Amino acid sequence: MQFITTAVPDVIVIVPKVFEDDRGFFLESYQKKRFLEAGIDAEFVQDNHSKSEQGVLRGLHYQIKQPQGKLVRVVAGEIFDVAVDIRKNSPTFGKWIGDYLSADNKKMLWVPPGFAHGFYVTSPAAEVIYKATDYYAPQWERSIAWNDPTINIDWSLRGTPTLSPKDEAGKSLHDTELFE
Repeated sequence: MQFITTAVPDVIVIVPKVFEDDRGFFLESYQKKRFLEAGIDAEFVQDNHSKSEQGVLRGLHYQIKQPQGKLVRVVAGEIFDVAVDIRKNSPTFGKWIGDYLSADNKKMLWVPPGFAHGFYVTSPAAEVIYKATDYYAPQWERSIAWNDPTINIDWSLRGTPTLSPKDEAGKSLHDTELFE
């Protein structure tokens, strides 16, 4: 596995070693020892799986209490995956990292607790699987507007994104609860 540090050092792109032959492929998507060696000390308690159609934008989501770290990967299709640092006292507060994750490139993104997360589906459909470090707690879930001008994410949209009512009602970075 290769662990690639990003411009926001706590967010890490993970490229697994893929063993391919005429039967298909094998890869190791998680191994605690390797993750610890890369500085990711996470205990995962929940796995989630979503399917979305092209043009769907999910996010930017986080839980203000019971914050979740997420290990995100795509098993069908492609997404543009984004993590935003929303820790007020962080030197990278308000900065975002984005990368294309796909079933073909097999990359993963580590989104630590204290970050908002979202993705935009660029293929006809995509299936996203992510491990979470804490349980889903809807009472603590918050949403930042995907198009907040202070964050200024370049989603490279192909038309108007399809949003849930929750995401349509996302607040600006400066009008929502943030981490200290």
